[in-house]
Amino acid sequence: MAEIDPDTNLKIRKLTELKPTAAEEYQESMVNRVDYFSKQRDSTFNSFVENTIVNSLKILLDLKVKVDEMLGDNKEKVHDMIDKLLLLGL
Repeated sequence: MAEIDPDTNLKIRKLTELKPTAAEEYQESMVNRVDYFSKQRDSTFNSFVENTIVNSLKILLDLKVKVDEMLGDNKEKVHDMIDKLLLLGL
């Protein structure tokens, strides 16, 4: 836990006691996590779906940016017109 030094009002953190095997334990747990997540990514279906979704979103966002650039100052007018059209449809 951090304590506040009354003289400087700075947080002082105490060092935790490290065991000699701490680095080995951290390394082993990181290797286990990497193995666990790499096994989950082996599915071809998951990879295909993720790539399709990401590419679709990328295309849509690029299209939105290009349309906004083309509209320039008229962007707000177009947004208002679309809002009115959507309200009429309700």
